[in-house]
Amino acid sequence: MAEALERQPPITSPVDDHVEPGSSLWRDAWLRLRKNRMAIVGLYILIFLTTVSVIGPWLSPYTYQGQNLDLGASPPSAAHWLGTDTLGRDLLTRIFYGGRVSLAVGICATLVSLTIGVLYGTISGYVGGKTDMVMMRIVDILWSLPFIIFVILLMVLFGRNFLLLFVAIGAVEWLTMARIIRGQVLSLKNQEFIEAAIALGLRKQRIIAKHVIPNVLGPIIVYTTLTIPMVMLLEAFLSFLGLGVQPPMSSWGSLIKNGAQSMEEYPWLLVFPGLVLAATLFALNFLGDGLRDALDVRSSKD
Repeated sequence: MAEALERQPPITSPVDDHVEPGSSLWRDAWLRLRKNRMAIVGLYILIFLTTVSVIGPWLSPYTYQGQNLDLGASPPSAAHWLGTDTLGRDLLTRIFYGGRVSLAVGICATLVSLTIGVLYGTISGYVGGKTDMVMMRIVDILWSLPFIIFVILLMVLFGRNFLLLFVAIGAVEWLTMARIIRGQVLSLKNQEFIEAAIALGLRKQRIIAKHVIPNVLGPIIVYTTLTIPMVMLLEAFLSFLGLGVQPPMSSWGSLIKNGAQSMEEYPWLLVFPGLVLAATLFALNFLGDGLRDALDVRSSKD
């Protein structure tokens, strides 16, 4: 009997052993983003501009405040690829240094804005009730204020500090993020996994940190890429008014301001910084639109 059992062929399952590999939301989003040519072009432009802004000043033979008064404002040449300003300073080198300042302001002020907006919107949407109503009415009141004038007042009252520029701009750009996150949280708070976490007795702080915020990372990432250009434009506007980065430091906004003052005689002082700033803003907007489409759950079902 035992020998007969040993001679029988092994029993195989009729189900195919081949299992399709799983795919995550982030991998699917990356595959969809790669198909968006404008978003990828924008990503490459951002990588290029960030790289040259970081390493460009080290490779340049000039400094951002090195003057050559005998040379004065000269058009582009072999020695100065983008020309020089009215004080004989190399414009390409100053654009490199200005890129560091503009990108730093854009990123740091956006982080301040996201920190305030995400926490405020998450708490408002998750707690709900009267707390949500009061918090949103505060947002409505702040939204009605002229924020550019508010930033100007901050800069005038507390001084034209470079670090204060991050806080001042970030402190007035969080309202839209708070509204977006609140709407996302309102749609998540009644989901089964949130109710399961409540049934397990988890504290609200843990639910918000471990379950709510990770599930709204998509909108956060998308709006981050759209907030950075708005912050950079606001910094350029403040620098144009003389309330932003102070000499001898330079940003793309301050370079545009200086170029606008002498655009009729020396047009290259306005054209090149303006082109660099415009390219950065377009790249960020194209990347933001691409990320919005890539992270849209509805598009993943198509």
